[in-house]
Amino acid sequence: MSASKGAFLSIGLFSFFINLLMLTGPLFMLQIYDRVLASRSLPTLFVLFALVAGLFIFLGFLEFIRSRILTRIGANIFQRIHQRVFDAVMRLSLLTTGSNSSSKPLQDLNVFQQYIAGPGPSSMFDSPWVPVYIFVIFMFHWWLGILAIVAAVLLFIIALLNDLRARKPMAKANMATSMGNQFAEAGRRNAEVLTALGMLGAIRQRWQHNLLEALVHQTNARDRAGTLTSISKSLRLFLQSAMLAAGALLVIRQEITPGTMIASSIILGRALQPVEQAIAHWRGFVQARQAYQSLNELLTKIPAEKEKMPLPRPTGRLEVRGLYIATPKTKKMILSNINFGLPAGKILGVVGQSGAGKSTLARALMGVWAPANGDVRIDDATFDQWDREILGQHLGYLSQGVELFGGKINENIARFQSGFDENDIIKAAELAGVDRLIKHLGGYDADIGDMGSNLSAGQKQRIALARAMYKDPALVVLDEPNSNLDEIGDAALLSALLAMRDNGQTVVIITHRMNILNISDYILELHEGKQNDFGPRQEVVKRIVERNKQAISGSTHSAAPRSPDQPFEKVKMTVGTVGWSPEDPAK
Repeated sequence: MSASKGAFLSIGLFSFFINLLMLTGPLFMLQIYDRVLASRSLPTLFVLFALVAGLFIFLGFLEFIRSRILTRIGANIFQRIHQRVFDAVMRLSLLTTGSNSSSKPLQDLNVFQQYIAGPGPSSMFDSPWVPVYIFVIFMFHWWLGILAIVAAVLLFIIALLNDLRARKPMAKANMATSMGNQFAEAGRRNAEVLTALGMLGAIRQRWQHNLLEALVHQTNARDRAGTLTSISKSLRLFLQSAMLAAGALLVIRQEITPGTMIASSIILGRALQPVEQAIAHWRGFVQARQAYQSLNELLTKIPAEKEKMPLPRPTGRLEVRGLYIATPKTKKMILSNINFGLPAGKILGVVGQSGAGKSTLARALMGVWAPANGDVRIDDATFDQWDREILGQHLGYLSQGVELFGGKINENIARFQSGFDENDIIKAAELAGVDRLIKHLGGYDADIGDMGSNLSAGQKQRIALARAMYKDPALVVLDEPNSNLDEIGDAALLSALLAMRDNGQTVVIITHRMNILNISDYILELHEGKQNDFGPRQEVVKRIVERNKQAISGSTHSAAPRSPDQPFEKVKMTVGTVGWSPEDPAK
């Protein structure tokens, strides 16, 4: 807003001349009644009419220029702030664990920009001229001036009441609408689950509840605003008639001329017009004010990242010391005192039961979740020392919830970077073993649909794997990369991991499959958010087997006799992380 100060000053200057020229009509009327009709002079009429015509043309030109400037002020504010707001929304999504409500600031930005570019600000620039018009009426007669003051005060009180009565209902309506939009978006993204589990009706009911609640509050706010708007229009017309009546009384008493009577009524209408327009645009003003406050709060809460000196390309050496991770929203501790180091060009397999914190560790290693204590270092530098845009080009990440974006296959693999090299895309696809699949899907220029809707879960996972391997990243973190893969995809993943290790890339992979763990150089075992074991693969496997033998021995000595077909649930839960199961004891 401050950067547009010069443009706002120019709007004020244009408003000065526009409102000055608004006196043309009343003064013309005054001259017609008091001079032309009295003298019956046609030349005077023609000269006055030509002058008025020129002034009105100039007035229309100034109005045109003012509206164009306001439109460009709104566009310039949007251009200066939209990237900042988008980045803040993405960072807010991390702080609120992906809450859909974090997209609301983008809507607020549009609301604020549209209000600035609309007719609402014009009425605000015209409002300071109300005292000027009242002063002109005072010059005609002090009775008329007092009546004008009373009229302006009454309309101002109505405008104030309009704000006070509509503010709370509008805020409640916006909140209910936002919650309803969240439910609708969640339902759209999970339409298959809703249909399969018969949840569509229940989710629709929740959405309808929020929608109807918003409708009730919106109706309440609009009814209140509509009532006051109707009162203000009727009151303005009445006050103009009252001004005519008062003027007629003064004409009868020969204190003013008939032209003054007519001019006073017209000037009063012009004086009250900005107030009436402000009442008419009050709903937009309230929404714009709420959007401004929301954006201001967001950008204050999430300040812009400072520019950082670029660091050399990382080699992939990873070091984790005293790492504690809590959920960004609830601050519940998930990982405690994690310590390990991984040389560049090695593969680390992370194992553990469900809920052990494996996916949380993956987020921490990618800098998605900031440590509550301790640090994660890539080539001895923490994430706050890196420029994230530059560092992200040297990292590869495949999360459990695979997400692709609407567009072409090559765009998704190239991470939507402009000017990508086709050879880098093909190399990543071949490394991930997905080149043949892409050709079967229609080639690299094939459109995958909204959020990859044209692909199966396994196909999305394999293309996302190619995206993680794009441009040979120094550090690659894969969270259950083979959860949706068939045997062919699993073999391609195994080949890709070996190729990355041969290429000197560091890989951290979370998996439960032994064929992946067998090629790992190191293994990290997590248990209930704590580090249970870490070291070279053979040593860790040996220690896990020894612990499991003790667990099995304790279980068989203390447990009651089992039938041959009864599964060893407790034992399987304990050792399942290294691939052992009652169905295949030889492992």
